[in-house]
Amino acid sequence: MSQIDRLKSKLVEFRDKRDWKQFHNPKDISQAISIESAELLEHFLWVSQEASHEVVIKNKEEISDELADIFAYLLSFSDISGIDLEEALLRKLEKNNKKYPVEKSKGHATKYDKL
Repeated sequence: MSQIDRLKSKLVEFRDKRDWKQFHNPKDISQAISIESAELLEHFLWVSQEASHEVVIKNKEEISDELADIFAYLLSFSDISGIDLEEALLRKLEKNNKKYPVEKSKGHATKYDKL
């Protein structure tokens, strides 16, 4: 069993003890991911790119909590949708490797269709 599967199992156990599965559907969980992501972004609102590193240092616990919330909802979404996150990430990396070959994209933030 992978570490992701172990974490997902702990999360499902937490959810099921509270009878929350009834609230877990693709629409609501995807919205929760977006909401928690916005809460992460809120830490950096009106802060310069340079100052953003300082924000992380000063608010590490709160930012860590936001990341944990996002991760928990990602695991929940993968559980209810039957999507294997490890497999999905590896497949996406393969696609991105083709879209962004090193020789064209190294040191550039240009979108693949403009390389």
